[in-house]
Amino acid sequence: MTPVLARSLTVSREDVLTGERHVAVRDLDLCIETDQRVALVGANGAGKTSLLLACVGAVPFTGTLRVCELSVEPRTLDRVRAQVGFVFAEPSDQLFCDTVAEEVRYGPRARGVDEPTVERRSLEALERVGLSDKAARSPHSLSFGEQRRLALAATLACAPALLLLDEPTANLDGRARQQVLTALERSGGTTLIATHDLDFALSLAARVIVLAGGEIVGDGPASVVLRDAALLDRAGLLPPLGGVEPPP
Repeated sequence: MTPVLARSLTVSREDVLTGERHVAVRDLDLCIETDQRVALVGANGAGKTSLLLACVGAVPFTGTLRVCELSVEPRTLDRVRAQVGFVFAEPSDQLFCDTVAEEVRYGPRARGVDEPTVERRSLEALERVGLSDKAARSPHSLSFGEQRRLALAATLACAPALLLLDEPTANLDGRARQQVLTALERSGGTTLIATHDLDFALSLAARVIVLAGGEIVGDGPASVVLRDAALLDRAGLLPPLGGVEPPP
């Protein structure tokens, strides 16, 4: 299975202030294979989040886009979204249950999963993100970093074929950032992450796709792409804290 396949993909977005439409992703070709972990990096407005939203049919686009072997179009959206887990940049946008445990159980129950499997998945997901001891707590009593890990656990419990994450380390301190990294390393599967955090992408040892102006300007292993000083400068990005060296 090819989790994401795009050909000549152009995504339009509406400015929330002016109502004007603009092109966020332009004539993009992309193929993501099963079990790949891919980081989309780029400056603000580069098209990272727009590409994620297109994968679940949440923004208009032209061209071809297939997700989990399904063409993304109005008649297939329910089936596409049943295969995809989306972790939003703001965790409170997707947390609404009374307890952490119920939050993680909600998704698989809503998808008709049998109760023994719901319980097994929820326990495994909480263990992966290091929140097993918080199961009886209210989600809104957790720290921001814990809420972000809970949102990830709730998504993992649905066993998605494709996991999408929007800025999973934004506004996190060093310890919380490492906990998110550890949770993702444990999760496995096909993952597409929109992030400004180049050190995070480097730590994940991910394939890195660099976006600038809605176009792909770089694509390759993190250890190579994130050492290309000229490429990062072209994309309006600062190098990882470890520094970069020009490629030979």
